[in-house]
Amino acid sequence: MSLTPELRQRIEDLLQANRIVLFMKGDPRAPQCGFSAKAVAALSALEQPYAHVNVLADGEIREGIKAYGNWPTIPQLYIGGELVGGSDIIEQMANSGELHAALGLPPPDRTPPTITITPAAHPTLRKAIDDAGGDLAVQIDIDPNFRTRLALATRDANAITVDCDGIPVQVAVAAARRADGLVIDFADDTRGRGLVVENPNAPPAVRAMSPADAQARATDGSVRLVDVRPAEERAIATAPVPHSTLDEGPGALEGLPKDTPLAFLCHHGGRSMQAAEHFRQLGFREVYSVEGGIDAWAEQANATIPRY
Repeated sequence: MSLTPELRQRIEDLLQANRIVLFMKGDPRAPQCGFSAKAVAALSALEQPYAHVNVLADGEIREGIKAYGNWPTIPQLYIGGELVGGSDIIEQMANSGELHAALGLPPPDRTPPTITITPAAHPTLRKAIDDAGGDLAVQIDIDPNFRTRLALATRDANAITVDCDGIPVQVAVAAARRADGLVIDFADDTRGRGLVVENPNAPPAVRAMSPADAQARATDGSVRLVDVRPAEERAIATAPVPHSTLDEGPGALEGLPKDTPLAFLCHHGGRSMQAAEHFRQLGFREVYSVEGGIDAWAEQANATIPRY
């Protein structure tokens, strides 16, 4: 795509108006590709405000920014009007401290986190490293929503490495504090069979709430009930207690204090669990899904509610 004078001016206006600009797929709350998610994670860890442009919503910018900086891929980070690079470079600079320096921030905290590999997990990881050639580390990736991934990776001098009884475990600087206290175990129980990661820093799992408890707690105000159903469904069967909706989007609720108790309600419990998990991943620490939804509420707690 040729870079017209008008499109060049649009890009330059964006860069002049914002010191830090990330051109990405999706937005920081919901990246639409893994590379954009990596870039967001690195920037979010710095706790510096930055502008973002969702190139999926603007085809001209999506192609134009590639021509503007002569960089063929997305995401792209600009600081002070200058191209920094894509996700790999952003991540490398965050780990080395170069990104902090570019933004005028103090060097990153490189204090190694406390990580434990249990005796049950140790043989599995040791064998995996040996079978792969031996000169590898266990890489732990933890994004800001505490989604965690284990993989074998080449040694990264910029990462923080912890020796766990002879097994090198490395974590990016941006995720080091999220990894503090983490335990890698081998399970053969209700958690499944295989390696499992237990992270005390992660928000607690979504919990089930009975319709009776939802009715009592929404009435006394000890939980904020959120009906995720569209208006036409709520008109058929209305929750008989004070409640919020998502008609205007989740933004207003996302801005609530993270210790606000939230309980989500739908028809049978599926959509409410999805919504509850979204808010749990945002850092809310007391999140519930009403078991069985409004249908179970009608059956168990309030027979005046129509069933559909």
